[in-house]
Amino acid sequence: MIENWDVFLAPYVQAVDELKIKFKGIRSQFEQHSLTSPIEFVTGRVKPIPSILNKALSKNIELAKIEDEISDIAGVRMMCQFVEDITKVVELLKARMDFEVVEERDYISQKKESGYRSYHLVIRYPVETLEGVKKILVEIQIRTLSMNFWATIEHSLNYKYSGQIPENIKQRLQRAAEAAFRLDEEMSLIKDEIQEAQVAFSRKNEG
Repeated sequence: MIENWDVFLAPYVQAVDELKIKFKGIRSQFEQHSLTSPIEFVTGRVKPIPSILNKALSKNIELAKIEDEISDIAGVRMMCQFVEDITKVVELLKARMDFEVVEERDYISQKKESGYRSYHLVIRYPVETLEGVKKILVEIQIRTLSMNFWATIEHSLNYKYSGQIPENIKQRLQRAAEAAFRLDEEMSLIKDEIQEAQVAFSRKNEG
């Protein structure tokens, strides 16, 4: 049994805060070199205690083992404008020396049955604590803005219906997921035009 959740979760909070700063730093470095960043923005969160307990219960995981068997207690989400940017971000993350990638799940080329698309990396990240270095698992989700919009809606509906979304809504969600992906594909076809327009717009605002 976990006696003090604040103490248990503190390294996860620290990891999310540090990774958000580091990943936002990647975006800043691209901008400093007058390059278009593949990262649009970064968010992060630590799973609420009831969600951790529910996941442990549903997957039959003992509380003593959740550090090793639940990989998304700490989560960071990286949003991209274009599908191609996701590959660039994955390559950037896999080349880093400050953490170890331990798992990859490609839900873009192999979408979930629900229509969910995203690229997941699970990393082992070292956090400095008073007791020394603690390596914890963090899940990083990399997706486009349209994938994120869809996933946010689906998550809300899953919560509303306790994971039992009515079949008619499921079908609409699946169609919406395909529409969102077609949007990403169309935007990729005019990517150069979009980026040129964004650069020109930024310069105009700076001037």
